[in-house]
This record gives sequence, structure tokens and C-alpha cells, in this order.
Amino acid sequence: MRSIWNGSVSFGLVSIPVKLMNATENHSISFRQIHLSDGGRIRYHKVCELDEEEVPASETVKAYEDTDGSVIPVTDEDLASLPLPTARTIEIEGFVPASAIDPLQLDSAYYLSANGVPAAKPYALLREALRRSGRVAVAKYALRGRERLGMLRVVGDVIAMHGLLWPDEIRAPEGVAPDADVKVRDAELDLADALMNTLGDADLETLHDDYREAVEELVAAKAAGEPVTQEAAEEPEGKVIDLMAALENSVRAANESHGQDGEVADVHHIGSGGGGGGKKTGAASKGAPAKKTARGRAAASRTSAEKTSGGRTAAKTPAAKSPKAGKPTAKKATAKRTTAKKTTAKKATAKKATAKNSRGARKRTSA
Repeated sequence: MRSIWNGSVSFGLVSIPVKLMNATENHSISFRQIHLSDGGRIRYHKVCELDEEEVPASETVKAYEDTDGSVIPVTDEDLASLPLPTARTIEIEGFVPASAIDPLQLDSAYYLSANGVPAAKPYALLREALRRSGRVAVAKYALRGRERLGMLRVVGDVIAMHGLLWPDEIRAPEGVAPDADVKVRDAELDLADALMNTLGDADLETLHDDYREAVEELVAAKAAGEPVTQEAAEEPEGKVIDLMAALENSVRAANESHGQDGEVADVHHIGSGGGGGGKKTGAASKGAPAKKTARGRAAASRTSAEKTSGGRTAAKTPAAKSPKAGKPTAKKATAKRTTAKKTTAKKATAKKATAKNSRGARKRTSA
């Protein structure tokens, strides 16, 4: 990798010569502007607005525009004369837990490389000190004409540095949050938890830029003179949705995409109390606790049984099974068979009694 900055890391009285290299690269496809009729490149020229003549780079300097509209030239020599202790030094200011750095502050990422053999020992010393402490170093450095804030941390056997935005560059999220009166029911949170567990952990190594691949295929097809067929992306309808139904459908779709049966847990509100006492009744989520799932299935079975008349309608159970959830179902099936036998026996006894009474009545009539 090519270094973009040479200097040193100042760790107290220890100075570590380092080279700075970009840790990331941009893979997005860049386009140029052309004249459609003849394919000629469109180029931009720096033109002075007063004499309308093109200005070469040697005659171009920086300037600061004041609030009253006046322009103050600032040359590179002016900036170089300023006292900037971090011009060639990454000055470590202190150490904090990594959790103390707000991800909103993270900017560009770099690798620090030991610059020369003598730098290897102090470089390794700082690396191992950071690793053992479990903290990150907060530093100041200068790059591309301005002083910046940075964070040093260990990545494998390398010290990485993340450029940080200054705290006053982070905007306060005023007016961004939704209405504070919005209430989320427990049943909705249960389904959201099930969806999160079903989707599982994100494998960052498998994620890629689908749009960039589509652009590459488009360019290749046009270069080969092949017809280009494009499917327009569906625009979101923006209509009010049934949140519970959307969550259930999302869990079903996630199950199907993960090769599961696609069965979605039914959510039953037990009791008449407010507050959305819904329960998850299925193991729709990957890695969900077995005890919680079993309790949910049992609760759903009891609720379904209460809604049926005389036990004639069997309660529906999810496709996912557990030993605890199977016991109530077996008991109900046995009870149902026992009830059916008793009912049949009673009907037979009543029929015999009716027939006996009829024969007795006929004999009395004949007499």
C-alpha cells in the first residue's frame, strides 16, 4: 500500500516513526460527462468571472470570504507559517474506553505502519499496551491542511487510526425523533423480537454492492451491443399498514428464506386487560429460548380451547414442536376421546330405556 503521510506517533516521551495508509477503498463506479451527439468529453475550466479568461493553477490561491462579502487571500505560505504542533506528529492526548467514542464521529480509516526497523519495538509496545488495556487512544493530527481528531485502536497486529469529527461538528437530533406519544404494544415487540431472531446475525463478509454489479452488467451489455432489459424498481406505496400483519408476514418470509417451514406464530391477547398482553406462541425465531416458546404455545392452546364449544374444535399449534408443548395436546386428545366414549354410552343407555318403555306401553294398551 502507498503511504499518504509520513510522521511519528508521540506517546509521552516515546516517538514512533510511522507511515499512514488508507485502510479503505472506494469501489463505486465513476462516470464521465460527454457530448451525446459526438461522444466528446466535457471538461471544466477555471475562468475568472471579471475578465472571463481561463486562469492557470499557478495563479490560483485560496481566499476567505468574510460576512460582509470581502475576500481575503490566504496563501499556502501563510498557512505553513502557522504554529501547528501536529503537522508531522500524531499527538496522543489520552485513552478512553472504545464505547466512549460515538459512532457518529467516525470518519476515514487508516493503517499505521512502522517506518523503519528502529520503529518496530516502540510500535509493538504501543500496540500491546492498547490491546491489554482494552482502551483506545485519542489523538490530534494534521492532514490536508487542517488539524483533525483521531482514534487509535488495535486491528489484528496493526494499529489502525480512525479520523473523528470534532464534537461540535455533530448536530443535535432536534425534531428528528417521532412523536413522543407513540405507544408500542408488547405483542408488537414480541413479533419484532421474533423477526430479529429469525433474521439472525449479519454475516458482513457475504454482503456486497448489488447496485454496482447491476451497473457493471449494464455497461458490459451496452458495450457488447446487447439489448438492455431493465425492471423498474417498485416504489413504496406509503400507505398506512397493519403493523401486526406486516410483522407476521415478515417473520413468515424470513423463515422461508432461511429454509424453515414458514409457519408464523399466532398472537393471542389473553384476558381483557389493556396494554396488549399478547404472547408469542411459536418458535419462529432462530435461537429463541425453549421455555418461553413452550409457555407461549401452552397459552395459545388454552385460549383456543376456551373459544371452542364443548371441546369440539381442536386448538391449532405451530409447526415447531417442543416436548413441553406436546403434553397439553396429548392430554386434550385423551380427554376428548374419553368424553366421546361417555357420550356414546349415555346415548345407548337412553335408547334402550326408550325402547323398553315403548314395549311396556304397548302391552298395557293391549291388556
